[in-house]
Amino acid sequence: MMDKRWQQLADILVNYSTAVQPGERVLIAMGEVETYPLVHTVYGAVIKAGGLPQVQFLSESLRHLVMKYGNQAQIAWTPEMEMAGMAWADVYIGLRGGYNLYEHADIASETLAANQRAMGNVSTQRWQQTRWCLVRVPNAAFAQQAETDLETITDLFFDACLLDWASVAQDWQRLADRLNRGSHVRLVGKETDLSFSTVGRQWGVLAGKLNMPDGEVYTAPVDDSVQGHITFELPGVLGGRLIPQIRLAWDKGKLIEASAVDHGDYLQQILATDAGAQRIGEFGIGLNHHINRFCKDILLDEKIGGTVHIALGRAYPECGGVNQSAIHWDIIKDLRQGGTVYLDGVAILEAGRLLPI
Repeated sequence: MMDKRWQQLADILVNYSTAVQPGERVLIAMGEVETYPLVHTVYGAVIKAGGLPQVQFLSESLRHLVMKYGNQAQIAWTPEMEMAGMAWADVYIGLRGGYNLYEHADIASETLAANQRAMGNVSTQRWQQTRWCLVRVPNAAFAQQAETDLETITDLFFDACLLDWASVAQDWQRLADRLNRGSHVRLVGKETDLSFSTVGRQWGVLAGKLNMPDGEVYTAPVDDSVQGHITFELPGVLGGRLIPQIRLAWDKGKLIEASAVDHGDYLQQILATDAGAQRIGEFGIGLNHHINRFCKDILLDEKIGGTVHIALGRAYPECGGVNQSAIHWDIIKDLRQGGTVYLDGVAILEAGRLLPI
């Protein structure tokens, strides 16, 4: 018997997150075979909502074949059918199953970065042309990645997803409203002192519309105001590769330092994607305390209550952000063991706890 929680989640994704309307075209991306229970329930929910669903299958193991055996043109190829799907769809629901995090361990950094740029073109089209929601669906590979068992990670996933999102959104909006009355943010922590202006920018709330599970407030720093340095104790994760101990520094918005303990060459390849890849497109604060462990996956980790994150690359225009890039790469800094976020000199987040503001 199928777990009833899949149906509950499908109803949220179709009727709340993407609000599918009669006659709308809905592209459901099935990432890995284990996501089928959710694909099945989402498909049914779209039909009940009057939508026109189409399923697309994707897998990291198939992507690995391109990078392992393909020539340069194939590796840098942006799949036309995926791009056409973004043009066809009114709504995109990406159901991304876990996969072996070391699937691409034998792929050279420059190859992985070139293919990542191609996939970035698809995500840019999705972001620009569709109403979308991305879901990281737990499976055995994801449990192993999160260093736990499948039952534990599945329960964590559902606990973090099956919320009264309309009510949660109201609570988090009050926080965003307070942040919008400020103009200067400073982050201080281990080997970190980073500041930026938010004058003319807005703080937004992510509460179940774009990601599932969800939970953050976010903004786009004024590009040339970013000043200082940040060190990440947790590894950055992109394209299935872990980049430990990343250190970045900016001077008046210009990146002046970028290093990592390992895979520094891959880090440099990512930063060379385009001019916008070296700027901070987003600063966010994680608010979902149901997510309480580092899973080595951005979709969950950036929502961990008591953490903050920056995203290199594309900024959200709804925040007033103007930075353009083929990438939007979130990197997590965990403040639960120490660190403070200040708004106009007043502490608002300390050691992982939001303070009264």
